[in-house]
Amino acid sequence: MKRKLFDLRGLKYFLILWSTQALSALGSAMTGFALVIWSYQQEGSALTTAGLAVASYAPYVLLSIFAGSLVDRWDKRKTLVACDLFAALSTAAVLVLLKTGRLEVWHLYGVNALNGLMNTIQQPASELAVTLLTPREQVQRVGGLRSLSSSLTTLLAPALATAVLTLAGLEAVIAIDLVTCGAAVGSVLFIIRFPEEGGPGERVPVLRSAWEGVQWLRRNRGILDIILFLAAINLIASVYNAALAPMVLSRPGGGETALGVLQTFTGAANLAGSVMVTLLPAPKSRVRVICNSLLFSMSTENLLLAFGRGPGVWCFGAVLGWVFIPVMGANLESLLRLHIPVELQGRVYAARNTLQFFTIPVGYLLGGWLVDRVCEPLMAGLTEDAVLIRLLGAGKGSGAALLFLAIAFAGVAVCLLFRHDRHLWSLEEQDRSAS
Repeated sequence: MKRKLFDLRGLKYFLILWSTQALSALGSAMTGFALVIWSYQQEGSALTTAGLAVASYAPYVLLSIFAGSLVDRWDKRKTLVACDLFAALSTAAVLVLLKTGRLEVWHLYGVNALNGLMNTIQQPASELAVTLLTPREQVQRVGGLRSLSSSLTTLLAPALATAVLTLAGLEAVIAIDLVTCGAAVGSVLFIIRFPEEGGPGERVPVLRSAWEGVQWLRRNRGILDIILFLAAINLIASVYNAALAPMVLSRPGGGETALGVLQTFTGAANLAGSVMVTLLPAPKSRVRVICNSLLFSMSTENLLLAFGRGPGVWCFGAVLGWVFIPVMGANLESLLRLHIPVELQGRVYAARNTLQFFTIPVGYLLGGWLVDRVCEPLMAGLTEDAVLIRLLGAGKGSGAALLFLAIAFAGVAVCLLFRHDRHLWSLEEQDRSAS
């Protein structure tokens, strides 16, 4: 039994890529967490802080659809190295501005936009590299391992960033980011061997290639609809992310430490879910697992964040909301890898990125605007005996709690709607016929 659970045969180079990229992601997440705190301390605005995420995602969403054709024809090793080096240079620029006392929030917007542009290329290249390094029989386990590393990042980044920030300052956090990025570049350059991809093939024009990715999705409605499902979930999740830090930093019993603890519990829940999906065999119905995992998440955490008055309830909500997300992610990744032909994955993933992630900057802007301009003023204008005040509390942060209540109902509605989509369930029939 142990041999089956921990069978990693054929994954040597994937494990090297996975571990070094995970280390680099941890460094980047530490920097991101520290800069969110720094920017909120500078401006005190949810909309300003949400703008950091918008700056990252806007170029990514706008240009992703064209990136796939480039990734399909470019050398994967050189592409990954170039993207990592560019990220290191932009991080170094932030460090220089910080050391000279010239760093401002608008600088971070520019750096995030450039990194988002580079990530447009890196993400589909990384996905295709993983496919090339993964035997078909190990797809489920690879999905679990990637969820595991993502969970560890979520778990460790806030605690490590807070500790380093307190002991050595923002400069030290950024320096760690640069060192971990160097490790990722070195492994791709000198250790990992990518298999032959069968030659460059026909060099299709970029626009035509991008259109081929869209057309493939149109012909495969099950994959298209599950991407649209995730796009709707991403909209709600981005509103959540835009409201979370302002609420926790503003509510009684909150603050920087409470935010770090909450993020740590989120990471712990992710870690538990990742271990679970890595060790368990593939489910009979991946579609059912995806739908049920998201429904459970949307119907628990947001309500507890809305009604909770302190870190204990918030952390319990985070555990319920995130424990099954790695299970969902691993099964989604398996569906995509098994259904999208390898030779088309670059352009199809690029089209998928535009469709699935375009709602993220919209959600961040919407969430920040709703907190600052709608929910907080609405709650501030209510009397002490108002129903919403009795349910959600008063003072700064109560508007964000009201927003969490709204997105709880929105999330459940989206999950129930797509659960009845017949095209999603057709993917199960294809899986059974292929097995």
